[in-house]
Amino acid sequence: MDGNRDEAEKCISIATRAFEAGEKDKALKFLIKAEKLYPTPRAKALLEALMRNGSSAGNRAHCRRAAGHAGTTGVNSEGGNGESVAHEATKGFSQDQVEGVQRIKRCKDYYEVLGVNKEANDDELKKAYRKLALKFHPDKNHAPGATEAFKKIGNAYAVLSSPDKRQQYDLTGGEEPSSQSHSQRGGFDFHRGFEADITPEDLFNMFFGGSFPSSSTHSFTNGRTSYSHQTDYRQERTEERGDGGFSMFIQLMPIVVLIVVSILSQMMVSPPPYSLYSRPSTGQTVKRQTQNLRVDYYVTQDFKSEFKYSAVQQIEKNVEEDYVTNVRNNCWKERQTKTDLLYAAKVYRDDRMRRKAELMTMDNCKELDRLNNLFRGG
Repeated sequence: MDGNRDEAEKCISIATRAFEAGEKDKALKFLIKAEKLYPTPRAKALLEALMRNGSSAGNRAHCRRAAGHAGTTGVNSEGGNGESVAHEATKGFSQDQVEGVQRIKRCKDYYEVLGVNKEANDDELKKAYRKLALKFHPDKNHAPGATEAFKKIGNAYAVLSSPDKRQQYDLTGGEEPSSQSHSQRGGFDFHRGFEADITPEDLFNMFFGGSFPSSSTHSFTNGRTSYSHQTDYRQERTEERGDGGFSMFIQLMPIVVLIVVSILSQMMVSPPPYSLYSRPSTGQTVKRQTQNLRVDYYVTQDFKSEFKYSAVQQIEKNVEEDYVTNVRNNCWKERQTKTDLLYAAKVYRDDRMRRKAELMTMDNCKELDRLNNLFRGG
């Protein structure tokens, strides 16, 4: 193992010289090799410095500071506490992941980021985003620059999946970034004016219903990635859920009001003063008969004292109308049933069904004939 450590130190030295000479690819190659031989915080810090800075001069200065501090106190190049460097040092990554980040970094437009052509439809965009988001999510891909690549992928999908933004982007997007925006954005061109309206993490959660489990939380901004403690993340999520719950309550308020009004109206509306059948639950158990058609109906014990003669006449008229309507509907059902039985008996040559149809009493149809005779006689 000590032999691997010596070889790793040699690789770091070669990478440092290559870095200072502006040979970025060579430096990256030897740093990755050093990490495979014997992982050290120093190599991690150099890799981070290499991936974060675009210019050779900036790389040399940042590289020297990062290498010196990573080998001693663990403080990063910008005077911070080095927490993100130490955090990344505990996680491994493959050369394929590093090369993938570099590929995303070199992309000039959002179509190239997602790996689709300009005629890609919604399904093709979703498929491409799903594949890349899973590959470059910072909780799965720990290569330097993976977070920026993940944000660029989310930004690309958010813009191209919006018809209005996509049309505008096709007209004005895809230009080479200016030197100022290039340095400010860590080498990634986010095309000013075409930032997404949703964070990469929220977009990822919409697709997959949650993020990868992680001990730390990635906070995305337009610039560099920052890390916050899990308690801050939970507090933010709790506040979001609180706002969402209030918003949902406001949306459901009209439905709640309708339900309450319906219940109150049912409570306030009194039941009809009669029933065609005896109903002990409502107290309508006293049997009466209409004077005209002799239709039986049921009322409460207080019916006579509550309603005068004129009111009783109107009630009995309503009783007869309800009764005739019920008889007419039931007669139609009887005729339909008998017709269906006779048809089935004919088709299947079933004498049992034919006899059943012929033996139907058709009571409601007989009652309807009686009522019609009364009307004609009246």
